[in-house]
Amino acid sequence: MSSHFTYEQTTKIYFGSGKIQEIGEIAKRYGQKAMLVTMPEDQAFAPLYGRVKKSLAEAGFDKVTHYAGCVANPTTESVDEGSDQARAEKVDLVIGLGGGSAMDTAKAIAVAAVNPGRAWDYLFFKSPQPTGTLPVISVTTTSGTGSQVTQVAVMTETATRTKSAIFNNLIYPKAAIVDPELMLSVPKHVTASTGFDAFCHCFESYLNVNGSPYTDIIALEGIRAAVRYLRKAVEDGSDLAAREGMAWADTCGGLAIANAGVTLPHGVGMTISGHCPKIMHGESLALTYPSFTRFTMGSAVGKFAAVGRILNTGLSGAPDEAAAEGCCDAIDSLLRDIGMWIGFKGFGVDTETLRNIADRSHDLPDYQANPALASIDDIYRQLMEGYERE
Repeated sequence: MSSHFTYEQTTKIYFGSGKIQEIGEIAKRYGQKAMLVTMPEDQAFAPLYGRVKKSLAEAGFDKVTHYAGCVANPTTESVDEGSDQARAEKVDLVIGLGGGSAMDTAKAIAVAAVNPGRAWDYLFFKSPQPTGTLPVISVTTTSGTGSQVTQVAVMTETATRTKSAIFNNLIYPKAAIVDPELMLSVPKHVTASTGFDAFCHCFESYLNVNGSPYTDIIALEGIRAAVRYLRKAVEDGSDLAAREGMAWADTCGGLAIANAGVTLPHGVGMTISGHCPKIMHGESLALTYPSFTRFTMGSAVGKFAAVGRILNTGLSGAPDEAAAEGCCDAIDSLLRDIGMWIGFKGFGVDTETLRNIADRSHDLPDYQANPALASIDDIYRQLMEGYERE
């Protein structure tokens, strides 16, 4: 083997049912004045938030302050508000508890709390980059974003409809708690949307031109888990084995993209969410995937074929070209089976907005890592193909 690559992963992962019970003991290794970062407290989440606070108190924390101002598709306003609170309370540890929005917000707050200016000042392409950060512990309650093990914090500047990210190894969480029991109550559509995101992380890191033999192994493992368990988790959210399988797929996806990265659909999906914040991230991927796969397949036949044979065992003896085409069809079937065969029109998005999204779809560099390089017009065609999909 003559490949050259690097791989970095500094997050200690605590995986398994019941691991949330250890949060106090885990957290006290990193600080004594913690900020808990979550979505707003309501009847559904209050018991979990209470359990976490109790565990921290029993572990001897001097202070636990709670920022419950996270929003789906985090905004600069919500991150700034949490950052102000972290500075005022002089916290020394940030705990992100929730889905990707809560974990990304926590990581952005951890940057802003100890560096001049705002978190938005430290996007991946800006200079200077942060010189330090508060330690972060991530506790995921969904199976999709992989944020618990990545060095990425995504947010949207509302005024300009710009969705971008901090990308810095300093914000790898010190510890990640992945407890499938926390996912048992996730609603069906959220399970489908986040679960498809997990599949896409694995699939795109496998396709990524910057991938490596190491990330390929992790990505394929995650794909196998998602193929085996995603439909089951959507069909029966109380199936703990399925939840555990999807938690593993999600974690594999995060580990893979942290080092290989994503490709065309994620950059476009970020732009979609910047313009249409009510569209969930997994939904933004589902909107473009049927067109993306067929656009890209011819430039990565071998890898599409390998995934096709995982998705459909009937393709095991098929030639690569046929298995690659079968991969595209099998992903379509997966989307239909989990209720994610969707179109922009159903979200009230007009064609003018799609034109605006396409025009900004090269703002992020993810498209450059796709096996087939897409022009702005290529992306516009893919968006329009997803307009009336039903």
